Amino acid sequence: MRALDATLDPRDGVAVFNRVYLTVTQAVDRHVDTGRFADRCAAITLSVRFAQRYLTVVEGVADERPPPACWRPLFQFRRHPGVRPVQFALAGINAHIGHDLALAVVDTCRTLGCAPAELEDEFDTVGDLLVSLEERIREDLMPGPDLLQIADPLTHLLGSWSLERARDAAWTAARALWALSELPDVATEFTERLDTAVGFAGRMLLTPLPEPPPARCRFS
Repeated sequence: MRALDATLDPRDGVAVFNRVYLTVTQAVDRHVDTGRFADRCAAITLSVRFAQRYLTVVEGVADERPPPACWRPLFQFRRHPGVRPVQFALAGINAHIGHDLALAVVDTCRTLGCAPAELEDEFDTVGDLLVSLEERIREDLMPGPDLLQIADPLTHLLGSWSLERARDAAWTAARALWALSELPDVATEFTERLDTAVGFAGRMLLTPLPEPPPARCRFS
């Protein structure tokens, strides 16, 4: 992620998400180092499997392979001048949490030979960390003072999406995929539908918006 950050234009939508994800990954590493996870091995495996899915998408696009539907909006709109940085960040988070996290949980269970229930503590700890960072992400990337944000269409657009709800849905999807492990055709269809649905939400998050009007000063 550091190498990718060094090669991308800072204004590139993928670069915006990559910086956010690097911050999250560093926070997870600190939690691992300080013993905040009940099962250190499970936490590391989940984090690695999770990151691999994002990095595989980036490598695929660099090799001119189409990204999954959940990631497609971010790569299509990455240089659109009407999309603001916070939209890029949350569209990437939407793809990674809404789609990749569920698959990463299943990958981790297969690697460690366990069921999703045995990863729930690690999943919740990572999820709590992500939710705690979401507010900071919004504050850092939202333009303008609070009074302007109230009237800004961006505020209403982003208010329709919640990382906490996306995390809860990812856990449900992971459990469903694990339960469908003996029905590969159904599991494949479920994964494809999940990919499409998350991609649709990402496209909405990347709706180009006009810049907010300049602040007006009032004199008494």
